[in-house]
Amino acid sequence: MQRRAPRISYRMGDAADIVREVGTLAVLGFGSGVTEVDDPRHLRVPLESFDAPAPIEVWQVDGPVSQGTVDVLRWAAGAGWLFAAIELDERHHGGPSGTAQLAYEQLHRFVGSRSEQHVMRLWNYLGAINQGEDDAERYKQFCDGRAIGMGDFFAGGFPAATAIGHNGPRHLLQVYLLACDQPGSRVENPRQISAWRYPRQYGRTPPSFARAMSLPAHDALAISGTAAIIGHASAHEDDLEAQLIETLANLEALLASAGMAAGFDTQSPLKAYVRHPGDAAYVREFLQQRLPGVPVLLLLGDICRSELLVEIDGWRYA
Repeated sequence: MQRRAPRISYRMGDAADIVREVGTLAVLGFGSGVTEVDDPRHLRVPLESFDAPAPIEVWQVDGPVSQGTVDVLRWAAGAGWLFAAIELDERHHGGPSGTAQLAYEQLHRFVGSRSEQHVMRLWNYLGAINQGEDDAERYKQFCDGRAIGMGDFFAGGFPAATAIGHNGPRHLLQVYLLACDQPGSRVENPRQISAWRYPRQYGRTPPSFARAMSLPAHDALAISGTAAIIGHASAHEDDLEAQLIETLANLEALLASAGMAAGFDTQSPLKAYVRHPGDAAYVREFLQQRLPGVPVLLLLGDICRSELLVEIDGWRYA
């Protein structure tokens, strides 16, 4: 029997209470005001929310959950699903490249020891993502180190993923993932070149992710960070509205590629990462009009290309 997808939702409430609920796999709080909970399933994500108070992101599965830590790595598992997260300080591990390599080596080692070895989805948050020129840009250095650390981690194909620049401590790298004991199906966007086939202008090592992942029971689509990119090129520089329209067109293309009906609904939580705080109100209004009733968590974050103003990722349930 194929595994039912975890239920991802945004909720208001006390994280300490939510983490004690049966089936809670992960609880994610956003921003500097989050109160830490002494449980490996609780993770503070260093992205400020434009909502106050910010909702909590909750992952729940159909069964009891165990949890623990291995050195600096935290994990939780239940019903065939695995949450794992790691945070490292670049100052101790050779900058963005060395830190990414170590993070992925440790995740690879840990996931490889588990039955839940099929990674569905990854999130990567690093500081000052656009700083540096050409191959010295921090995002490109991150991609270099990640590729080395991966080794044969994704020999069967890359998972869905997001990489965003956070506004927390400059040297913090945070990576977390969702994995399963059954494989999913990778989904690409016909409007875009697959990320791992990007030309050399995007760095020595192209980004390594699928545009989306259909989970094992094909009851949910995990959508990677999606922006106004056509082919491999960024579109509509300095035009926020046009970038939003293009991003939604890419999201719809992904749904079609996955064989899903068009559109998003109240059970389809999305995140919108906004580069400039002054753009947040416009992004909120635009998405409320175009995606009425869809839960959207609006976060301050730098997109991996400096000319891009907004990026959207999230979930679509069948």
